[in-house]
Amino acid sequence: MEQNIILSKKSKTANGTVQLTGSKSECNRALVIEALSNGKVKVENISDAADTVTLASILKSKVESQKSKVLTAGESEIENPISEINIGPAGTAMRFLTAYFTLQDDEVILTGSERMKQRPIGVLVDALRQLGAHIEYEEKEGFPPLKLKGSFEQLTSKISIKGNISSQYITALLLIAARLPLGLELHIEGDLTSRPYVQMTLAMLEQAKIQHTWEGNVITISHQEFATTILPVEPDWSAASYWYSIAALADEAELFLPGLTQYSLQGDSVITEIMANFGITSQFKDGGVHLLKEAKPLSRKIFDLKECPDLAQTIIVVCAALGHEATFTGLETLKIKETDRVKALQNELAKIGVKLIEKGLLYKLDCSEKFISERVFINTYEDHRMAMAFAPLALLIPEVEIEDAKVVEKSYPAFWSDLEKVGFSIEASPLKGEQ
Repeated sequence: MEQNIILSKKSKTANGTVQLTGSKSECNRALVIEALSNGKVKVENISDAADTVTLASILKSKVESQKSKVLTAGESEIENPISEINIGPAGTAMRFLTAYFTLQDDEVILTGSERMKQRPIGVLVDALRQLGAHIEYEEKEGFPPLKLKGSFEQLTSKISIKGNISSQYITALLLIAARLPLGLELHIEGDLTSRPYVQMTLAMLEQAKIQHTWEGNVITISHQEFATTILPVEPDWSAASYWYSIAALADEAELFLPGLTQYSLQGDSVITEIMANFGITSQFKDGGVHLLKEAKPLSRKIFDLKECPDLAQTIIVVCAALGHEATFTGLETLKIKETDRVKALQNELAKIGVKLIEKGLLYKLDCSEKFISERVFINTYEDHRMAMAFAPLALLIPEVEIEDAKVVEKSYPAFWSDLEKVGFSIEASPLKGEQ
């Protein structure tokens, strides 16, 4: 059952230490690498995000079933029916597992939530089919659920994919590249969206001794073996971004996030540079990062978020709350996320009188009619980042009601309890639905 919560905070300060879970982005990649390595790679500091738990469970089940087959080799086996794997709302799991199961012998059907069935996957399926995969659509062409038939025989090593789509399609292909008999020569067409996520994937593969070349718009990975190694997962910079937004909206803030490093694989670590515009300094010492709020006039007017789209909601809400009429670019992928995040932002910002105006590829905030009420209700659209991006408004608005509080379990299950540790009050709403 969905449970709404009401946030409030008497003090407009934010002080304390917050221990973040492992990075969902890093961990999901590491788990697939581990599964493909035949036991050579082990993952440390696995995230407790719901998406990661789902992916880990599916991959563990697959690995255990493979071991069982080895143990029963030579015995007569009853042919197993096609397995249906439901990944729920886990978009990363859908992309990564589509590529992963391409190389397995099993026949499986990959399905998910109703929203997942509306999220396009045709670009990845087309690329995998070119390589030799047997994939069919069970319902709507270009969308999950998918039937993967196994029996992969590689037809080519050279494929092209558009760079302005989800980087997870590209990552899914790169993760399986070393296991392809002919390797992979991936040509990226046009500008690459979310480049840091692709760089993260390649860096993690390198940690497992999978080599690559990246020349111009072509990434090449030959057929090669994974090395015995441990992949440590850093705390989640995406989760850290919400603490930067809290610091930005507080009158005073001094927060410590252990485990985060200045030189991170995660593209969302750019939040340190972005939030410096809002007077938040980041000091890396004592095994983590210290956030300190300082008085500073906000002057930056244009934010290009092409390489960090998961920060978009956080930054846009902060600007809106401060009445800063900034312009944003690089939001092309937001419409195919857990929800249409552009539309969701427009709907919810309107509740404080702020407009997010779309003009082609530019998005501009109009804060001329902004107001701060005594109470606001925030719809989350089954999107974890909507809940967490709008929660910091409780520093400005006496009561902020958040729809479906459990939605944060997708990436940051401890978010609400962590807010309580730094002085936010949280109570269950007696009402259901929009007020």
